Amino acid sequence: MIINITYFIAFVALGLVGASLGPTLPSLAAQTASSLNQISFLFAGRSFGYLVGSFLGGRLYDRWPGHPLMGAALILIALTMMLVPTIPALWLMILLLWVLGIGEGALDVGGNTLLVWVHGERVGPFMNGMHFFFGVGSFLAPVLVAQVILASGSIAWAYWLIGLVVLPVGFWLLWLESPSKPGASADALTVPRLNVQLVTLIVIFFVLYVGAEISYAGWVFSYAVKSGMATEATAAYITSGFWVAFTLARLLSIPVSGKIKPRYMLALDFGGALLSLAIMLIWTDEVWALWVGSLGFGFSIASIFPTMITFAGQRMPVTGKITGYFFLGATIGAMVLPWLIGQFFETIGPQFMMWSLAVDMVLAVVVLGAIAMTKKA
Repeated sequence: MIINITYFIAFVALGLVGASLGPTLPSLAAQTASSLNQISFLFAGRSFGYLVGSFLGGRLYDRWPGHPLMGAALILIALTMMLVPTIPALWLMILLLWVLGIGEGALDVGGNTLLVWVHGERVGPFMNGMHFFFGVGSFLAPVLVAQVILASGSIAWAYWLIGLVVLPVGFWLLWLESPSKPGASADALTVPRLNVQLVTLIVIFFVLYVGAEISYAGWVFSYAVKSGMATEATAAYITSGFWVAFTLARLLSIPVSGKIKPRYMLALDFGGALLSLAIMLIWTDEVWALWVGSLGFGFSIASIFPTMITFAGQRMPVTGKITGYFFLGATIGAMVLPWLIGQFFETIGPQFMMWSLAVDMVLAVVVLGAIAMTKKA
């Protein structure tokens, strides 16, 4: 029970950190004397760090006790967050966000790996619960940023407070006894043949899906402000609304996922997501449409990632190596689409964000169809 609670708190912290960048992008741009297309390199730097952290972390957890590694990752995250408001140069900020991404990647892989080691085949509800608490942290981050901006006129205390919240969890994990890695079974001697086509399609799917999730969460604040539909405080609340819907859907998906087949769940998710984007594209100047679209989009996409993992497991044996490929695709998506939006956000206009997301999600539906039609491994 203590381990479960600790992992849940750690993922609240991960959500707080992950959702803090989007609402603070304009302030970070001003702090580093950068334009929005330049500051968008923070997404790429952070995501590249996440790639490094998840790649190295996955191997370290196989060789070293897991909780000290998770604790060290949280401490690194906390210290990095507290340094963010002090950095005046863009290149230094990108480097710092790269380090932050390393900590996030190591923590994310660690939580998902160790929870499976603790619960084995009964991990399902606990896994959904842990990702639900990630959503809780993601929801709280924009609210915290909005309140700090209103109270102090600066984002500094938002980063310092998040760092102070994360730090004790890291020190707690340093001495908490780590779970043991499950022993290899006799079946492990039989290595399933890799279905290259199916794995490639699922990796592409994760590139597209995660790119959309991170892009919306990271850019909706700037979209709302630059479109003239909202003040910074209101835009932060819209971002928070996205995460509220996301978190609520994650919670509801725990019982629902046991009753609806993954392919049908994914069809419902994408239907809701595309409808939400259509509302925002049709009523481009209406703040109510942005509210409705943000809530609908967050609610619709929340269960896509875990549902696709489940769907993949029905199509083929999912090994640690294959899971690593999935995270590689997710990390590439988190880097590429947010960066691309940043390059054209000012030159073409904020609407470039919404059209990019619409194209991205349509492509994801096409890839999903190809996955469904591919022969099982």
